[in-house]
Amino acid sequence: MAKKLGVYRCASCGYTLEVIELGEKKSTCTGSGYSLSCFIADAKVVCCGKPMEMLEPNKVDASTEKHLPAGIFTEDRKLLVKVGEVAHPMLAEHYIQWIAIVYGDTVQRVKLEPGQAPEAIFSLANDVAELDMYAYCNLHGLWQVTFKT
Repeated sequence: MAKKLGVYRCASCGYTLEVIELGEKKSTCTGSGYSLSCFIADAKVVCCGKPMEMLEPNKVDASTEKHLPAGIFTEDRKLLVKVGEVAHPMLAEHYIQWIAIVYGDTVQRVKLEPGQAPEAIFSLANDVAELDMYAYCNLHGLWQVTFKT
């Protein structure tokens, strides 16, 4: 089972960040009886003075632009990941910022720029049976597909 990719986004400036390790929420209590005080410990990530939102990846593409990543193997067992049935726009105002794959505890990411093709090539270990592919669109957020090798 692959780790979950934890990506936060600032609604004000668009800054994104990935959390390396997503911990479990923990209930903590102090005191006893009537003075018992409990709370749930959970990290709050802040940018521009406001909490950032953790993105839940979209898994169904219903828009005219297509965002779901699709993978195919090349002859030399590299994984080619392309975004969109028809290539996603790669304009300065609307583009795929990065593509990532996640398997086991491994995350590989390729940063893209406007004008590039919305695709990336990844090398895999031979024993990978399943992985998650992610694409991040600067306008439409995070997209994910599970791929069985």
